[in-house]
Amino acid sequence: MKYDLVVIGAGPAGMGAAIIAASHGARVALVDENPVPGGKLRGQIYKEPKSGWWIGEKIARNMENKIKQLGVPCFLECEVWGIYPKWKVMLNNGEQLESDFVLIATGAAEKAIPIPGWTKPGVMAIGAAQVLANIQRVKPGNRVAIIGLDVLSLTIAYDLKMAGVDVVGIYLPPLNAFSSDKSNPLKMIAYLSSLSHLAPNPMLKLLGKIGQKESVQKLGVNYYPPFGMRVWGIPLHLRKAVVEITGNDIVEEIEIATVDRNGQLGRKQEKRISVDCVCISGGLLPLVELASAAGCECVHIEELGGLIPLYNDQLETTQSGVFVAGNSTGIEGAKVAMAQGELVGTVISDQIGLVKDGPELIKKAKEKVSLERKNAVIKFHPGLENGREKLERLSRISEVNHY
Repeated sequence: MKYDLVVIGAGPAGMGAAIIAASHGARVALVDENPVPGGKLRGQIYKEPKSGWWIGEKIARNMENKIKQLGVPCFLECEVWGIYPKWKVMLNNGEQLESDFVLIATGAAEKAIPIPGWTKPGVMAIGAAQVLANIQRVKPGNRVAIIGLDVLSLTIAYDLKMAGVDVVGIYLPPLNAFSSDKSNPLKMIAYLSSLSHLAPNPMLKLLGKIGQKESVQKLGVNYYPPFGMRVWGIPLHLRKAVVEITGNDIVEEIEIATVDRNGQLGRKQEKRISVDCVCISGGLLPLVELASAAGCECVHIEELGGLIPLYNDQLETTQSGVFVAGNSTGIEGAKVAMAQGELVGTVISDQIGLVKDGPELIKKAKEKVSLERKNAVIKFHPGLENGREKLERLSRISEVNHY
């Protein structure tokens, strides 16, 4: 079947692109492996400092309704197993979708941090706990320990507490080749200070702002309370790491140990805490397999989450007609992803001659992406701006070489 645009991934970026392109009259096909559109947007619930509650489920359903109204065919519970020039998208149900334009909006995957005992039933990635609690409305456990400190783990810890789960604490992972900075208390204090605007009370906001100074960070890590500091009533431990997850057939306990300011295990005696679930948060990485399969040039930019496709200011990759949006371009929030999707939908609608004043519409769509990025409450990587600058430089070099 021939379409004007095939969108792979029905998260906020993919749905945003499909809505814009279809509203201009483009024939759009939307593909996703899940039974309903929305992606991880459906599991997002958090309170923004100024605009109130962000309820991803409600936003996802509104977007789904628009897609239905526009008559966009959705190939749900389908996986893409191949993508070939110019362009054929192969689905595992045997169908082949053809288009001159493809948007890859496949999102991100969670990074793993291996810890002794992490394969036991009851241990899961933090994103799985989010899906269980916020989408399926099922508690992942009654007493839950969280390993790994980042925006995702803090947000989902709050979600779990609201769901009635006893979150016994947020701990560091043990120092190993996969945990890197996440096991370093000093670096974690610096990271927390960058999130001071999200602190739940004025005292923590003040401490966060003061903690942005390097001298204060060193002082803070030396005198960090051994019992942790409470955020939303949840103990946050920056000088304790989970060194093992134990239990006979399922998770029963975690073993924790004190660490020094650099994350090295101290001499204090280990302690065991009873739990029935452990959530590990290692951060997110962009999913680029399909972009790679399509022949798109990729580069590693740590500040954007790792390996990403090179793309220009219209989000087109080094392969003509293949675009990316959302976490495939670097780890950011849902609002940025939606704006990126709308930009791609506008660009493609212009290229196939469906809009008047295309350059002006594209300019406005780009400005919206910049505005959402500037106003983003949550930034997954502190060096995001530096990462974007690196990407722009590499994209310019790639264009010159290609020419």
